[in-house]
Amino acid sequence: MNYFSYSSIGPEPGRAEPGQWPKLEAALAVVNRDLLATLPGQDALILMVVPPWQPLPPSGIDRGQVYVAMPDGRWHGNAVNACDLEESDPPEPDDAATVLTVVADAAQATIMELLWQVWPLCREHRTGMHPRPAGATDDWYQGEADTTRPPVWWCRGSRDGKPHDVCLVGELAATVQGKQRRALRHSKRKPDSRR
Repeated sequence: MNYFSYSSIGPEPGRAEPGQWPKLEAALAVVNRDLLATLPGQDALILMVVPPWQPLPPSGIDRGQVYVAMPDGRWHGNAVNACDLEESDPPEPDDAATVLTVVADAAQATIMELLWQVWPLCREHRTGMHPRPAGATDDWYQGEADTTRPPVWWCRGSRDGKPHDVCLVGELAATVQGKQRRALRHSKRKPDSRR
């Protein structure tokens, strides 16, 4: 689902106000480090909010659905916040590992679907990676919660290779090699000339 699906049937989505979703914003900043390190020239992703469809009940907390989006407001995939709040459920997951995993997964879906490219790529196997808890076994499944281990970018490996953890989510810059790594270090030293 994306912004254009809502344009004629519901409330108009808008960019999340800074500080409105602090845990999601912090996780997106970490994921954006990986994006900017591995896709030079790509602008950082943003959070978009689709307001609630109906007026809130007096005891309601619904602040809308939040999506990880391209800088122009387009997104693909599921919301990163709890959309169907039950009594006393927080709108954002409580632990940083879960938030980071959910945001990394949403960012990956948006990038892959809207840019039509696999992201991120394992440099060793040239295959796509996925966020999952560090050291998870091959039979781990996405609905399985694990808040004790930090999320990593995980590679399934090649047909003959073994699956492996590549790096922590947010640390892909360390896996960039050669000319691209030098260019990344150089861009961090220079002020942004696009402003």
